[in-house]
Amino acid sequence: MAATMKLSTLGYAASMLSTGLLDEQFQKLLLLQNKSDPNFVAETITLFCEDGEHTIGELTKRLDKQCVNFDEVAAFVHKLEGGSASVGAKRVKNTCIRFLDFCKEKSRDGCLKTLDTLRVVFYEVSGKFKDMLQLEQQQAEATK
Repeated sequence: MAATMKLSTLGYAASMLSTGLLDEQFQKLLLLQNKSDPNFVAETITLFCEDGEHTIGELTKRLDKQCVNFDEVAAFVHKLEGGSASVGAKRVKNTCIRFLDFCKEKSRDGCLKTLDTLRVVFYEVSGKFKDMLQLEQQQAEATK
């Protein structure tokens, strides 16, 4: 039963990989899971989702100001880019890279448009991560 649990979770992750939401870094993250810290992947993903949500809120606040401090905005984007790279959230990472280009250009309009894209991509990945964790939890409870 435990093998089925892992296979279905891996199948869900494989579909995220095949659609380009994730990259090979996510597979590396899965390899870090071990018996001494069985919640490592779940905790890492949960932290990414929580931090990402907070970061998007901070970006929204900063870009809503008339006088945008692009260095502050870039710092938050870098934080999200790093988090997305560590969990293999490829589309989020790539959107952050484009966002940083607009920060360098000091283009508020470009940043706002990219923030809209970032929201969509982040919440798509975050939602799928949460679904995957919920599936894992349900399967773990079924094996008890």
